[in-house]
Amino acid sequence: MSKRDYYEVLGVSRDASQEEIKKAYRRLARKYHPDANKEDPQAAEKFKEIAEAAAVLGDPERRAQYDRFGHAGPEGRGFDFEDIFRQAGFGGFGGFGDIFDIFFGGGARRGPRKGNDLRYDLRLTFREAAFGTEKEIRVPRTESCPQCDGTGAAPGTRPATCPACGGRGQISFTQQTPFGRFVQTRPCDRCRGEGRIIERPCPECRGAGQVRRVRSLTVKVPPGVDDSFRLRLVGEGETGYRGGPPGDLYVYIYVAPDDFFEREGNDVVCELPISFVQAALGDEVDVPTLDGKATIKIPEGTQTGTVFRLRGRGIPYLNGGGRGDQLVRVRVVTPTRLNEKQKELLREFGRQAGSKLHAEEKGFFKKIRDAFMG
Repeated sequence: MSKRDYYEVLGVSRDASQEEIKKAYRRLARKYHPDANKEDPQAAEKFKEIAEAAAVLGDPERRAQYDRFGHAGPEGRGFDFEDIFRQAGFGGFGGFGDIFDIFFGGGARRGPRKGNDLRYDLRLTFREAAFGTEKEIRVPRTESCPQCDGTGAAPGTRPATCPACGGRGQISFTQQTPFGRFVQTRPCDRCRGEGRIIERPCPECRGAGQVRRVRSLTVKVPPGVDDSFRLRLVGEGETGYRGGPPGDLYVYIYVAPDDFFEREGNDVVCELPISFVQAALGDEVDVPTLDGKATIKIPEGTQTGTVFRLRGRGIPYLNGGGRGDQLVRVRVVTPTRLNEKQKELLREFGRQAGSKLHAEEKGFFKKIRDAFMG
């Protein structure tokens, strides 16, 4: 089966810049990476095709050969894509960052690298989220080995320069082809691209230079946070590589529901049951708030669903500048299990107010009819 044109594979023009080729590779590699397409048996082949195209077009020398001789150029010079995949840890398809660096970075990644970021899910109560809090959390993470200071070598020793590559971390092969003499560079097999060899590994980390630890950290949660709010703790992630800076810790907030309050933006909403008598005659009633008790006045004739607003009793704004309100929605509770005297009193009330209630009822149904008929 003939190979597709490399420019067509990456979806770029023949005069595309190196930056355009890099962007095209990154986009397609994320889309077709086998780890993200485990149910697609063709994903691995598609990914390999994309990586092969990027390996050639991302190298000016290989690209010039390809533009002149087509597929015979890169193939004729003995470019081994399977070997490149092995160098980048793609025996089981790892992250495509390593293979990208091999294609576009000219060899092994030997410089300092930032450590990995971490995530921690923190669950708060409704009131903790409203007013802010401090929480002690325990985070498992990788840290620099304290016994060898991250070198991986036993105390009193140091890593030695790799004799195979002279500390460069990569070795070059010269190959004579019908198109001329070409040099191929790849990570050193002896030191795995590190440029150094640890002859006596540290007993604590076994030569890794890093150890696993669980750290206690204090997280300060500001007032007004809500579900999925994210806090960033700079430098509290995994330790860096080869002297690189540590990663960050991202704390994601999850707020437990409250039995009485609900949140709508920066307002809090609650439902307050009142009796038929309170609704009909009016009353002053206590209502819970986030700050304690407050009193609201129920006017005569209050209906179920009426909302009363308590200003400034809601959730604080994250950027400061005040708080939302508390909305109190009343619900008139119909009495049950009445004794005979109570029933008779209600019957008498019904007889005396019957005509007025009937008129109000007629007016209510007229409004419904008018709404339907326009």
